[in-house]
Amino acid sequence: MTTEVLTALAVSFVLTLVIGRFLIPELRKLKAGQEIRTDGPTWHAGKAGTPTMGGIMFILGSGVAVFAVGWNQMLRGQFTHLYVYLFALVFGIIGFVDDYRKVRQHQNEGLTAKQKFVLQLLAAVGFLCLMRYEGLLTNELYIPFAGVTVAVNWIVYLVFAAFVIVGCVNAVNLTDGIDGLACSVTFVVMAFFMVTAIGWKMAELSLFPAALTGGLAAFFLYNHHPAKTFMGDTGSLFLGGAVAAVAFAMDMPLVLIPVGIIYIAETMSDIIQVAYFKATHGKRFFKMAPLHHHLELSGWSEAKLVSVFSAITAVCCVLAYLGIRGRY
Repeated sequence: MTTEVLTALAVSFVLTLVIGRFLIPELRKLKAGQEIRTDGPTWHAGKAGTPTMGGIMFILGSGVAVFAVGWNQMLRGQFTHLYVYLFALVFGIIGFVDDYRKVRQHQNEGLTAKQKFVLQLLAAVGFLCLMRYEGLLTNELYIPFAGVTVAVNWIVYLVFAAFVIVGCVNAVNLTDGIDGLACSVTFVVMAFFMVTAIGWKMAELSLFPAALTGGLAAFFLYNHHPAKTFMGDTGSLFLGGAVAAVAFAMDMPLVLIPVGIIYIAETMSDIIQVAYFKATHGKRFFKMAPLHHHLELSGWSEAKLVSVFSAITAVCCVLAYLGIRGRY
């Protein structure tokens, strides 16, 4: 099984790298340039026009790897890796529609917040019901470190899980604000899921995080500062869906708390900023939200942000692994 996992990783890496060589020039021809927030750091203005929707390359690269390497598993009736990929793909399509509208309208607004929420919620409920129907998801919450499970009413669990998925997807999307950040942090998270799946001998699930790990490694070569392309909502919503889907497919959604610590910090900084602004009638808690922009304005370089946030994620993933060793 380890051979298949490494094959999926390598195939996805190579394909993503090759696709990127052809995709970026095409995106430039289509004038699919990123519109930059007018209220963002002033030096980000120089990024205007950088091709967006670059996430297509790792979506395609990981998808081909999942189908090709996982073909024998599908012939044996094992489809978990396919379900997880297709679920993430649905979110990627939502992101693509959002990006496409931004590009056509030449502004930093695509789908409305309500439209995104409804589409994401429907996708989350559909995925959860499918996994439940296939017997791949229980209604028991495993608590990392405590080593105990708590049974929850299925309807309550469904509501909880749907909102966790939507929250996770948007938290990853919020993290995608500087070159290479969401890519590098999610690379570490996917590597964690890959290693965990191998350790638990979950052959049917290990292929997807392996493929996405390879795809993100290749994408980083195009996305590190100064970025040749941005992943756009196409990529970030796909990644958010992928992170949430794998956590639920492994039947341990609470592991998202330690492994997704950066996503949570970014989201909480945004919530705190808005709440404080309203409570104080115009004052700001952070120089700018989310957190990575605050640190940028405090003098951190993009390279330092990527390195520190990835390192924090790696440490938390190691701790999480220690906290779930008794799961299976």
